[in-house]
Amino acid sequence: MDIPRIFTISESEHRIHNPFTPEKYATLGRVLRMTPGARILDLGSGSGEMLCTWARDHAITGIGIDMSPLFTEQAIRRAEELGVSEHVHFEHNDAAGYVAADKCDIAACIGATWIGGGVAGTLELLEQSLKPGGMLLIGEPYWRQVPATQDIAKACGATSLADFLTLPELVSSFATLGYDVVEMVLADQEGWDRYEAAKWLTLRRWLTASPDDDFAPEVRAELTIAPERHVSFTREYFGWGVFALMRR
Repeated sequence: MDIPRIFTISESEHRIHNPFTPEKYATLGRVLRMTPGARILDLGSGSGEMLCTWARDHAITGIGIDMSPLFTEQAIRRAEELGVSEHVHFEHNDAAGYVAADKCDIAACIGATWIGGGVAGTLELLEQSLKPGGMLLIGEPYWRQVPATQDIAKACGATSLADFLTLPELVSSFATLGYDVVEMVLADQEGWDRYEAAKWLTLRRWLTASPDDDFAPEVRAELTIAPERHVSFTREYFGWGVFALMRR
């Protein structure tokens, strides 16, 4: 059980596997007004930066689930580095369908709503791990500007224009699903640069170290197109944010 190899390679040096910067996660942790001892479930927890830094800064406890063995190992090491391994735990597992044994104060899926087949299904899954009156966190892309054609949408990495909503449409959709939006923190273009551009050096160094690997042609193809794709499409068309929701 693992994520596609291109992501394991390109994001192997990332601590955060989305367009948030450490400062954005610090802002999110602050505005949520978490109380010490609050329990958080993070589905698709990546390398664990959110739970680990929040355990350090806000004395929360939690569990992170991710299907990448590499990222799970990195999360465990990060918890040890920050001295919070007694408070947050990470498990290599499939987050799709995962329900916590103990109900949580906050249930999160930051940038991996494919685990529930989209936002609605992921919220339904998270609800099963949430205490009454608890809070859900959803990280999701949206169109900063709607592409004029399907070809542009595909160049952005979407399968079609319908894959994503605009920010007003996304916020409205939460209300339609029966939730109040009680906070949000949005990524910016600098965050996209740090997420995407950091991959390029990692890919180049991997190619230098592994020129005879059978996967090298795919890595070379990705590195060749990734910078132009980012500055032409991802950076201009995609927004991304984390939204805090509570059931009405």
